[in-house]
Amino acid sequence: MSLLKDGIYALIIAFVLGVLICPILIPFLHKLKFGQTVRDDGPQSHLQKNGTPTMGGISFLAAMTIAALVMKPSLDAVAVILVTLGFGVVGFLDDYIKIAKKRSLGLTPKQKIAGQLIVAVLFAIYLVATKGTDIYIPFMGGKLWHMGVVLYVPFCIIAMLATVNGVNLTDGLDGLSDGVTLIVTAFFTLCAYAAGSGIVTVGGAMAGGLLAFLIFNSYPAKVFMGDTGSLAMGGFVVSVALLLKMPLFILIAGIIYVVETLSVAIQVTVYKKTKKRVFKMAPLHHHFEMCGWKETKVVRVFYIVTAIACLIAFLGTEGMF
Repeated sequence: MSLLKDGIYALIIAFVLGVLICPILIPFLHKLKFGQTVRDDGPQSHLQKNGTPTMGGISFLAAMTIAALVMKPSLDAVAVILVTLGFGVVGFLDDYIKIAKKRSLGLTPKQKIAGQLIVAVLFAIYLVATKGTDIYIPFMGGKLWHMGVVLYVPFCIIAMLATVNGVNLTDGLDGLSDGVTLIVTAFFTLCAYAAGSGIVTVGGAMAGGLLAFLIFNSYPAKVFMGDTGSLAMGGFVVSVALLLKMPLFILIAGIIYVVETLSVAIQVTVYKKTKKRVFKMAPLHHHFEMCGWKETKVVRVFYIVTAIACLIAFLGTEGMF
């Protein structure tokens, strides 16, 4: 029960901090002219978002970190914080370059991947040293897959990079990535509680920070999280999943990340070979917009899909805890 209480306290503290930080941070970002540069080839309705303050992810990262530290985090919780902040730093650099050079692209793909690889490799080493190389297989009654170091390390690195960039691709509509990740965070935090893991506190802290940020990021958004927030969220989700030996569950609970990533991969691959597009626009959320769906409808539907996917993922945990 104490773990649950700690998680709830962390959530409340992070939520209050987030609600206090955002009204201070948003005018500050306005003053510095840290505005978003929207893609010219995106939906025309998004052009009105040009200049909306970005890098707002700083708010929930600060709220999460402070709340988690107040609750005296376990070693695993500290590892999650460091991974989350590590990916957040890569995103921050990307955002800053976009703003400084007034363009929609920041770091080069090679620079971004290099930064992500550093964080991923360091965390993979920590996992091998403290958790072994086993992962749970969903819907197998708690059966573990003994991967071995040779297979586990590259698997971890690929899982981390795929998740982080999948979450980043999902961040394209007001409140979309925040809300989807909030639901996924709730799923993994409840799993952490069932497993008796100390990462419940950092899970609660992240949930509280995301809840607070959603107040300002939901449509019409007063602030965007930027890559500072989206890469950090991806780092949080995958680090928690790996610590719980549940990375395969991201494919279920994080189904939105998966389909967003696949939509881009399919679009690029098919277009290169045939010069034809499978989707009206990728990632997938833009396809639905181009089909006539309102932005708020796309977000609501993606929330619902995520919630159902997380319930299905819960069924897959039978026998694990």
